[in-house]
Amino acid sequence: MDTGLPSVVSQPVFASLTRSAIFLVVTIDPGSGPEAAVRGLCADLSGLLRAVGFRDLQGNLSCVMGIGSRAWDRLFDGPRPQELHPFREIRGVHHAVSTPGDILFHIRSTKRMDLCFELARQIMIRLDGAVTAVDEVHGFNYFDDRDLIGFVDGTENPRGPDAIRATLIGDEDAAFTGGSYVIVQKYLHDLAAWDRVPVEEQENIVGRHKLSDIEQPDALKKPYAHNVLTSITEDGEPVDILRDNMPFGQAGTGEAGTYFIGYCRTPRRIERMLENMFVGSPPGNYDRLLDFSRAVTGSLFFVPTATFLDALTPEKAPPAPAPATPEPAAPSLPSKPPGDGSLGIGSLKEEAGHE
Repeated sequence: MDTGLPSVVSQPVFASLTRSAIFLVVTIDPGSGPEAAVRGLCADLSGLLRAVGFRDLQGNLSCVMGIGSRAWDRLFDGPRPQELHPFREIRGVHHAVSTPGDILFHIRSTKRMDLCFELARQIMIRLDGAVTAVDEVHGFNYFDDRDLIGFVDGTENPRGPDAIRATLIGDEDAAFTGGSYVIVQKYLHDLAAWDRVPVEEQENIVGRHKLSDIEQPDALKKPYAHNVLTSITEDGEPVDILRDNMPFGQAGTGEAGTYFIGYCRTPRRIERMLENMFVGSPPGNYDRLLDFSRAVTGSLFFVPTATFLDALTPEKAPPAPAPATPEPAAPSLPSKPPGDGSLGIGSLKEEAGHE
């Protein structure tokens, strides 16, 4: 419907699932100079993306920039996103840590890591002396979309209009319509211990068959199965997030794991999922996958619209009032077929009463 109001363009949270990604988290150094440098980058990020991406248009380079709670008031005057807050640690059977993070850059390419690296390099050149990198992970596609533990990961992403409804803020926070929230966690796997677990028990922990990727029947699923505890409903209806988890690792050090990244219109959805995983539902019935996969980072960011970023200047000034009608960038739909992700850290889709 045409409201007569100008529209806003969302950042590309719906970029297609890719073979390469860089997850870069930085903190802003003290002082007004670093703050001005970050605001200047906000307005120029789209230009940097075009310049690097033009080297191979078939590489489909994209970048999403998120802002942490502590950084928001340093960078901008005016209202705050209603649900922006620091990542809340969870202490249960296992521990979901909260770690520093002012800015997230989620850089993706469908086929070329060199494009991702070059954009990350150009961003850090622009922010030289203004920020400190606190985490950088280079993700890769692993065989037929499997995690390093051998199960298919992440096939239950919403598509098209469902993805928009799951991820983009609407009238509930009109000043930030078209924005989104994103939570990231880096999980390190104990692959040696996991490989000693019989395949049948691995399947019980995940809730799917390992080779075929077929979901276990509801009657046979264990109450501690990952895909049981990560399924969330609101008012009796299943709710979604959009995620783009990727494996990463270094063979020489033995460090390997999954980088979880989930986009949603409210962080409450992922926070409920994490409570189920780490504390248990009911308490004590925790996600047994966490016996082999340890969270070593945890941060929450707000993803403003591309329109918001493009309008910024190095000077601190109140943002312009947000138009009422969002016009998200046309999503490039996920390439994976519908279905529940086997590992699916972040899968909230309910199937047959569980996911």
